[in-house]
Amino acid sequence: MTVTDRAAVAAAFEAAWGSAYPPGEYVRQESFMTAGEIREVARRARIGPDDSVLDLCCGVAGPGRLIAAETGCRYLGVDRDPTAVALARAATGDLACSFEVAVVPPVPAGPFDVVLLLETMLAFRDKAPLLAGVAAALRPGGRFAFTVEEGRPLTAAERAAMPASDTVWPVPLPVLLALLEWHGFEVESVADATDSHLETAQALVAAFLRHRSSIAAELGTAAVDELVRSHRLWAAWLSRGRIRKLGIVAAR
Repeated sequence: MTVTDRAAVAAAFEAAWGSAYPPGEYVRQESFMTAGEIREVARRARIGPDDSVLDLCCGVAGPGRLIAAETGCRYLGVDRDPTAVALARAATGDLACSFEVAVVPPVPAGPFDVVLLLETMLAFRDKAPLLAGVAAALRPGGRFAFTVEEGRPLTAAERAAMPASDTVWPVPLPVLLALLEWHGFEVESVADATDSHLETAQALVAAFLRHRSSIAAELGTAAVDELVRSHRLWAAWLSRGRIRKLGIVAAR
């Protein structure tokens, strides 16, 4: 997804995204997470009133706005996409949220009580600079709450099959845990969301196919075909354990 077509994509896929999730579980997220899973991340990260929260790669910030609304935290979302940031700002209302356009890394200077990275750890090929930046941005005792696609690196054949594979960098759990320890983190909890994300991936494929005509009218058939293909691949990988989807909270 390019910077210039983010607004068009959001408009074209709104009906499909909304129909793929159970009632009450769609909050403008652009991921496999449900609203319940987003709330659970906030609970495990112990986000409370007046906590300062940094949300990296926030996109249009549906999850971030939900967390801010329900916890009363002071929220800063950053994303490299100016269109996504503009959409996030337009939807903020009177919430205590602010947004900045920024490429990560570097990570904005703190100190923050919590740093979030939801559904985008996958895009970082070298995760060490990211973790170093998060550690520096957190106050002592601060929490890093993130989701991650756990598994061995993709093969050449898997890369050839996956659209936009230059943003698909899974990591084996032992490697990730060693990196976290090296950068001064202590893991507090690991939750496995593989099964629920498999269900969501399958539901999204069905929704994209149901809304194929209206999406293609806005973005073209190639965009629909690519999205269906990528989601089918994710569903296949999740179903056979090629990739596990984990939610991790680690304290500095």
